[in-house]
Amino acid sequence: MNEFLNELSQFGKVECNLPLSKMTTLRIGGNADYTVFPQNTVSLDSLVKLITQYGYPYKIIGKGSNLLCSDDDFHGVIIRLDEFNDFYFVNNQIVAQAGCSIISLSYEAMKHGKSGLEFASGIPGTVGGCTFMNAGAYKSSMSDVLDSVFVYRNGVFEWMSAADCEFSYRTSIFQKHPDWIVVAVKLNMIDKDVEEIRALMDSRRERRMASQPLDKPSAGSVFRNPESVPAWKLIEEIGYRGKKVGGAQVSEKHVNFIINAGDATAADFLELVHEIQEQVREKFGIELHLEVETFNWH
Repeated sequence: MNEFLNELSQFGKVECNLPLSKMTTLRIGGNADYTVFPQNTVSLDSLVKLITQYGYPYKIIGKGSNLLCSDDDFHGVIIRLDEFNDFYFVNNQIVAQAGCSIISLSYEAMKHGKSGLEFASGIPGTVGGCTFMNAGAYKSSMSDVLDSVFVYRNGVFEWMSAADCEFSYRTSIFQKHPDWIVVAVKLNMIDKDVEEIRALMDSRRERRMASQPLDKPSAGSVFRNPESVPAWKLIEEIGYRGKKVGGAQVSEKHVNFIINAGDATAADFLELVHEIQEQVREKFGIELHLEVETFNWH
């Protein structure tokens, strides 16, 4: 056991050479040298300082539902905030730690008659990941309900107001500062009838099951929607429904999903992405941008 591993082990459970394919919903990616599960903010602080001292890169991964990792091994530390999963209802706000499942949280809010998270009831991510991405659905997003974000940055834990987080469509200030860590959030909720909230969430679940390839590994919507036209319409128009490259395939069910149809590599996925971008550019003069975050590409 090397010295770095010994020291890492003080701050949480450590796993060595864990495949990133096991940490992402797309089921693609090389191995990570170290994966650590800190228990609390004290161990997180010590952990980041230790990693920085040794000069290793690090990356926070939640449920990995919006992540395309390369096939290469990651010679650094993955930090998982799985233990950061407490949440509290305080008046008309929810305070939730970054490791909470946003789906579970939306159902808890519903049970308490608190409206605002209905849009998130089908997003397979964590509170931290959804904040990082400003995730959204049904024309709503995290920034619509976020009051403030508890962040670890430059060795300090502090609350940032939502206004300072530079939220816009699928972006936030946290994407510009990958060393900042979202630790918790405060969300503003509105009182509403439980059955009314439940009915909306149920109807959306049925719609999602009918329209998305939930039975296959994917990273959700691959491309951001251009302002003028939905991405899926452009992909449909270039005739790419069902198109395959290696084990990566444009979903027959929803063409803005690329599924892992079996043993897909990151290279397969990216080749398909580039083909779609090129065809759309040639045919429509529109630039399609990835919604999926890429990680460990050189």
